[in-house]
Amino acid sequence: MAAGNGTNGKKKDPVLVVVQLSGGNDFMNTVIPFTEGIYHDSRPLVGISEDRVLPITDTLAFHPSAAPFRDMFNAGDMAVIQGIGYENSSRSHFRAMDIWHTCEPNKIATEGWLAKVVREIDPRGENPLTAVSMGRGLPRALAAPGVAATSIGDLDKYGLMSSVQVKEERAKDLDIFKRMYTPAVGSGLVMDYLAHTGQDVLKGADMLSVAPRQYKSTVEYANNPIAKALRDVARIHTAGLGTRVFYTAHGGYDHHAQEVPTHARLLTELSQAIADFRADLREHNAEDEVVILVFTEFGRRIKDNGSGTDHGSGGGAFLIGDNVKGGLYSEYPSLAPADWLYGEDLRHTIDFRSIYSTLLKQWMGIDPHEIVGGDFEQIRPFEKTLV
Repeated sequence: MAAGNGTNGKKKDPVLVVVQLSGGNDFMNTVIPFTEGIYHDSRPLVGISEDRVLPITDTLAFHPSAAPFRDMFNAGDMAVIQGIGYENSSRSHFRAMDIWHTCEPNKIATEGWLAKVVREIDPRGENPLTAVSMGRGLPRALAAPGVAATSIGDLDKYGLMSSVQVKEERAKDLDIFKRMYTPAVGSGLVMDYLAHTGQDVLKGADMLSVAPRQYKSTVEYANNPIAKALRDVARIHTAGLGTRVFYTAHGGYDHHAQEVPTHARLLTELSQAIADFRADLREHNAEDEVVILVFTEFGRRIKDNGSGTDHGSGGGAFLIGDNVKGGLYSEYPSLAPADWLYGEDLRHTIDFRSIYSTLLKQWMGIDPHEIVGGDFEQIRPFEKTLV
């Protein structure tokens, strides 16, 4: 089992916290090319005016609702990965997420990339808490035959449940998983997976009940799902249970309509929750070993549709942490109309598997080749690592 993260003299193990922005975050309105006339011309409704943005360079700025992100960037703690994607990007939510979760753009794969990471870290499956997902059901990234990952909806509620209620809750979670993944990989594989891992998942959830009892903090998180999820991550991480991979999701980013108010609210929730989470870790001397990856399944189209933006490509991701070498990585996709993909999309400028490879090799100390399905160019986003 991996060492805990307390200050008892043991070497700290690197930890990865993944935050999935479900629905397709609008990267152009998160990191805004505010000096580009084509941006303002293409987005008469959702575009953010130059006098409202939060500049980080002479040409790029954060959305005004993401002030904590601007602060992290200015402090050198955030790497902005521009133009992330892959060839022939899918516009289907289900398929696009499937590709990000399995690293397989050309066929339906049966193993999640983070499940393979768990197998590397804990090959004999000794610790069902090596990976913990906050939320109902289990993300495809953490699912593979023979690999156990624990998911939990609400740490506080879980600790108060009777054993009968716990089993009912787990049954619901497993049913969610079954319904989510049977269309992709077939019922036989899903049922086989559940048969092999269901009991380990129950055992892992039981082990988590100690985390809330041990936790004290002066940080006051907001009352929204991503803040609650990250507070739970902090409580589990600081309990020293050997968790190396955490998974969380923030939903609502599919802005075909009502993008202006909704995106602003979501970016406020997200950026503040991550800021509070990092403050909480620092208070517990538990920030040094944590890197956060924020990703989404695709970007949005360049032009707005009069109420929001439709599915596109060439999105963005973020790496955040005390050991991150902040700055801009890869190239912001060209906004010149001649360069638009399909005449309406941003082109990707870096493959998402490059970022996975970077995290695996440089942060987690794991050979990425088998996990991501090949060799991909890596970036250098760390000041120092623990491996």
